[in-house]
Amino acid sequence: MAASAVAAPAPVPAADAATLAAIEATCLDYIDGQLEADPARVARALHPDLAKRAVIGDTPDERLGLRRMSKDELVSLTRQGVLKTPKAQWDRSCRILDVTAETAVVRLETPWFVDHFHMGRFGDRWIIVNALWHPKPR
Repeated sequence: MAASAVAAPAPVPAADAATLAAIEATCLDYIDGQLEADPARVARALHPDLAKRAVIGDTPDERLGLRRMSKDELVSLTRQGVLKTPKAQWDRSCRILDVTAETAVVRLETPWFVDHFHMGRFGDRWIIVNALWHPKPR
């Protein structure tokens, strides 16, 4: 049996600086808005039909279970200050993994969780359409 190989991460696809900056700004609106407890900032980063999910696995009620969250739920949690954190403790990074004319894939990492985003370009705006996340071990 042949050993499987893992490909090295590809470099960020060619995209102009303004596009990369706009994608990063959306990622930062998402996380910094939560850390500041600024629901308007979070809301502008999210598609109205956002699908935010976390894998929970099989449960008594569901096979291949997912924890699901909508845009409204995330904005409400932000309004409640659930992730509000003093700025001195912010440690987050947005890494753009792939970009096409209309879509982008981004990895957000914080000390608490990792999110993988699918973003769409709507006119001049980049918006998070899907987010698959997992908490980091404590």
